[in-house]
Amino acid sequence: MSLNENRATLVRRRARGARPVVVAAAIVFAVLAIANVLAPLYALISFAVVAAAAVIAPRTDGDDDRLAQPVAVAARTDDPLRAVVAGLPDPVIALDRDGKVLALNEHARALAPALRQGEPVSLALRMPELIEAIGRASARGEEQRVAYAERGPLDRWFEAIVMPVKREPGLERPDLVLLTFHDLTPLRRVEEMRADFVANASHELRTPLAALSGFIETLQGSARDDTKARERFLAIMQEQARRMARLIDDLLSLSRIELNAHRRPDKPVDLVPIVRQVVDGLETLARDRGVNVNVEAANALSILGDRDELVRLFENLVENALKYGAPGKRVDIRLAPGTTADGEPDAQVAVRDYGPGIAPEHLPRLTERFYRVDVTESRAQGGTGLGLALVKHILNRHRGRLTIDSAPGAGATFTVHLPTAGTAPTA
Repeated sequence: MSLNENRATLVRRRARGARPVVVAAAIVFAVLAIANVLAPLYALISFAVVAAAAVIAPRTDGDDDRLAQPVAVAARTDDPLRAVVAGLPDPVIALDRDGKVLALNEHARALAPALRQGEPVSLALRMPELIEAIGRASARGEEQRVAYAERGPLDRWFEAIVMPVKREPGLERPDLVLLTFHDLTPLRRVEEMRADFVANASHELRTPLAALSGFIETLQGSARDDTKARERFLAIMQEQARRMARLIDDLLSLSRIELNAHRRPDKPVDLVPIVRQVVDGLETLARDRGVNVNVEAANALSILGDRDELVRLFENLVENALKYGAPGKRVDIRLAPGTTADGEPDAQVAVRDYGPGIAPEHLPRLTERFYRVDVTESRAQGGTGLGLALVKHILNRHRGRLTIDSAPGAGATFTVHLPTAGTAPTA
C-alpha cells in the first residue's frame, strides 16, 4: 500500500470512528442554538471545532494498530455525549427515554448533588412539574419549559428547558432528552429591586402630595377667611413642596450618575477646597444645630473627579452628620493621604459625628435606596432616603469606596477613599 493510499485509508477510518462524536455534537449544539443558550454563530463554530478535533485525533478501529494510536475514551458510544455535556457552561443533564441519567456536567451536579449516572432523574429532582415535563417531552417529542423556585435561606429561581432529541433518523420516539437549567435569580433580584424602588418612590411622593392636596382643599373651604390658619398651612405646604423637590432632584441625580457610571471622570480636582466650600455652605445649618465643624486638611489632595458630583457627595455626608449627630456637639472632618489594602496611594476624607451612633445590623444596608435607620426621624429631618445611595453611586463612578465605623452611643465615622490623580486608572 502506497503512502497516499495509507493516508486516505487513515482519514476514512478516522472519519468513521469520529461519526458518533460528530453526530452527538451536532445534536447538542443544535439544541443549544434553538434554546438560545448559544448564539447560532457560536454554536456553529463550536461544532466545527469539535468535529475537526474528532477527525484529527488519533483513534483505534479494532484491527488498525498500525495507522493510529489507541484512545480508550472513544470506545464507548456515550463518551462523546458526556464529553460535550461536560464542557457546556450551564447545568445540563442528558436522559434516555426512560428518564435515566446518561450524562451530566459539574454545574448540574452542583445544582442537584443527588444526581447519579444510570439512575432515574426523579430520585434527585423532586419537582413534580419538572418530572411531568420530561415525560411530556419524551412522549410528544415537543420542547417543554418549566419555571420553578427553590426555597431556603436564599431563594433561587430557575427555568428548565426540556428538549427531546432523536439521535437517529426514523425513530418514532426521541431516544434522548436534554435538560438545560437557566438561573433566573439575578433577573428576579433586579426585578424585585425595580419594583421596590418604584413602590418606595411612589410612597415618598404620595405623602407630601396628599398633604398639599388636603391643605389646598381646606384653604378653599373652611379656612378661606382664616388668616392665621392660612399662614400656618401655607408654611407647611411650602415645606412639603420642598420635600418633593428634594426627592425629585435626588432621583434625577441618581439616574444621571447611573447613566454615566461606566465613564470615569478624568479632570484633576482638589478635594480640600471642595470640602471647605461644602462646610461654608452648611454653616447656617450647623449654627442652628449648635454644632461646631472642625476641618483638618492637608495643603492639597488631588484626584481625578467630577467637581459637582463630589460637592454633592460631601454635602450629603456633612449634612447627615449635622442632622443626626447630637446637638451641641461637634463634627470633625479630616482630609489626608492614605494607602489602600494593596499599598496604592489614595485620598481619604473622614466625616465624624458624636451622635447616638448606628447599630451594627444597620451598617450593611445604609447605602440602599430608601433605607432608613429611623423612618420618622429621617422624614422629620427632611431626608429622602437617597443620600447615602447617591454617595455610593458617585464613589462607584470615581472608582472609590465608603467605609463606615460606628457603634451605639459612640457616634459614626464615614470615610471616603478615592484613588489619587497620579495612580488612578483612566477608563
